[in-house]
Amino acid sequence: MSGPDEPGRPGAPDGPRTWDERPHAHPAAGTPADDARPDSPRRTAGDPVKALMHRHRELCGRAVDPLEIAAGLEAHGVTDRTAARFRHRDVFSLAEEMYARAPRADIPLRRPAPAESARPRAGLLLLPLLPGALCAATVAGTHLTHGQPRLTVGAGGALAVVLALRAVCRRSPLSAPGRPAPARHTAGLWTCALLGYALLGDGLLGAAVAGGPDTLPTGAADGPWPLAVAPVLALVMACAPAAWSAHLFTAGARRRLAASCGLADFTASVRPLLLGTLALFTGALATLLALSATVLGASAAHPQGLTLGALLMLARLLVAHGLTHAPSLVLAATAAAEVTAPATVFAARLPGCDFLAVPVQTLVTAWGPGSVPTLACGIAALTLLIHATRRLTRASAHAPGQPC
Repeated sequence: MSGPDEPGRPGAPDGPRTWDERPHAHPAAGTPADDARPDSPRRTAGDPVKALMHRHRELCGRAVDPLEIAAGLEAHGVTDRTAARFRHRDVFSLAEEMYARAPRADIPLRRPAPAESARPRAGLLLLPLLPGALCAATVAGTHLTHGQPRLTVGAGGALAVVLALRAVCRRSPLSAPGRPAPARHTAGLWTCALLGYALLGDGLLGAAVAGGPDTLPTGAADGPWPLAVAPVLALVMACAPAAWSAHLFTAGARRRLAASCGLADFTASVRPLLLGTLALFTGALATLLALSATVLGASAAHPQGLTLGALLMLARLLVAHGLTHAPSLVLAATAAAEVTAPATVFAARLPGCDFLAVPVQTLVTAWGPGSVPTLACGIAALTLLIHATRRLTRASAHAPGQPC
């Protein structure tokens, strides 16, 4: 027998009639398959949307906008097809009803103004310039000094650059606010390791294949263990375009979130935005690599620099949107692969272990020492790009209320 609140009967409450108006059996008479689906409209004969609101009561209670409810529903696996069972065309329409029916009747339904949500603070856009400035000053200081002072300037400058990078990763569009400290810093540690290999690794690998190195690096480009200063300088200076590109991506995604008519529509509109953001950053990095190489009179190392830069950019984008596991795992695997290359060359010097160095020696002989980081970072960047096109194009990755 139908309840008094069934749509179409006298005494039914006024309001949006978006729930299923078909007759349902009592929940106790449902099949096991129906009982196993907690968000199904068969769960409650009178008002299935109310049952969904009860299941997500914390989300509805703290939401300040329907878009936040939509992002939360999508994160819990609710799709446009699921929303259709509640007589809504998509998750956004369902979220608007849930927001309107939540116990905040005196607060009008609203959407965030794109101009306000996308307006960054000037300090957050100027801070990313600091690591590049410190790195340039350190490079200039090492070129003007010799001996012990050069070592002191280099060590002090490297520490200052690391601290500046840490500040940028904590207070900029590349930051990950609200994440646990270990999850927030793990990717940063692997980033420093990859930059360290970019500075020292190619020279060490080339010297190892040639039978060395016999001395420690002197900082000279033509020394027995040359340092790749130009690409590292460009990568550190690229921190600024990376932060600005990340802000543009976040702001653009939120504008599309406010204007989308469904999850599929939002995904289709954000995917080219993500690829365009990566292309914009890559173009800026290529320019910085050429500029650094011209000023320092060294090799630009475009293959190594571009693949590493793309990898770090994708990793920071994922971390900035709360997705820390995959970036940390991929960065760790890339660093391990790079370190393994010279390690196998040194291990091959042990009796009976010559075979260990054959793959690396073949690769270095054919393409040079830079082929190792190019291959490792290229594969890693492609992996993260595929992951990012799946995760950063979801509404839950751009929930309102997070800073740009």
